[in-house]
Amino acid sequence: MKKKNCDLMDRRRFLAMTGQGVCLLALGGLGAARCSDTYCQSGRDHYLMPAKMWKRLGGGSVKCELCPNGCVLDDGDRGACRVRKNLKGSLYTLVYSRIAAAHVDPIEKKPFFHFLPGATAFSVATAGCNLSCKFCQNWELSQANPEDLDAERIGPDDLSRRARAVGSKVIAFTYNEPTVQFEYILDASAEARRRGVRSVIISNGFIRPEAGKTLARGLDAVKIDLKAFTEDFYGSICGGRLKPVLENMAAVHSTGKWMEIVVLVIPTLNDSPAEIRRMASWVRKNLSPDVPMHFTRFHAMYKIQNLPPTPVSTLERCRAIAKEEGIRYPYVGNVDGHKWENTYCHGCGKMIIRRSGFYHVENGIRGGACPFCKTKIPGVWA
Repeated sequence: MKKKNCDLMDRRRFLAMTGQGVCLLALGGLGAARCSDTYCQSGRDHYLMPAKMWKRLGGGSVKCELCPNGCVLDDGDRGACRVRKNLKGSLYTLVYSRIAAAHVDPIEKKPFFHFLPGATAFSVATAGCNLSCKFCQNWELSQANPEDLDAERIGPDDLSRRARAVGSKVIAFTYNEPTVQFEYILDASAEARRRGVRSVIISNGFIRPEAGKTLARGLDAVKIDLKAFTEDFYGSICGGRLKPVLENMAAVHSTGKWMEIVVLVIPTLNDSPAEIRRMASWVRKNLSPDVPMHFTRFHAMYKIQNLPPTPVSTLERCRAIAKEEGIRYPYVGNVDGHKWENTYCHGCGKMIIRRSGFYHVENGIRGGACPFCKTKIPGVWA
């Protein structure tokens, strides 16, 4: 499988462009990653680890079974994600502990609105993604080969230690697609749990259901970017498919892990009232009316430069439609100071969490319930 080369930014330029959070990549190194595999021990690349979720096909070829791309790879080939490679008839991940970006972010930036409001998340990313969204805001990471980015080695045991050192009780795997960090997240989230640190992912949801459930069981919350509700959008704009995302969302929700959904509303592409109504109805029927839905504002990004920002009225309409379809907690996102970024009790309708941007949160919930009418509010509060 031949992969085209890209003009890519190094990590320093990426971090300078984002201008948000606290960069923590200069905090020092750590010991060698655990690896019993002969190829790993050869010392050719200390980020190599044997991959999970694949099978041999014979003749030296392998098939990756982590995500719906199902890449079939000959010796030396990489998957569509750029970070899983066939080496002498075995599949490896190239990004185990290979952290290309790290920040401290408010949990609301992810966004999670019903998961530990006001908490900070030690947010980390590698290179790679299994989709190719034309509007990706982190394309410098997601569309990069690992070797094209400066990176620091942060092992699973050190990750939670660093999170605690900066006062974060949450680790967020974000910016690029966490699916491609599958092996690392399994180990890092298990270590974090032992140290009293929670783990979340911010994902496109394009992962096979069994792999998605395996990943989710070690996490505390999952945020899915539901790109649209048509196969055409997923195929032409994202290089993926909608159906596997929906299957995975249902599978992950069945594990009981907290879930929130973000819909980036792009003018003329995924903003029709009929599509939003079908989407909200599906969420209510197949997941839960308690799953928050964030309808967020688009700004020109990456390969989509010809469209204007989403009108605020469009976001308000999407929120109203979701409410009509039975979603109890629909939000408007990427519009600072908007009243629908606050949380209102679904029982009495009173405001119970006030937000002003990502950094100012007033949480009135007490004991997981509305302080006015005592209705239990879905989420993770303690």
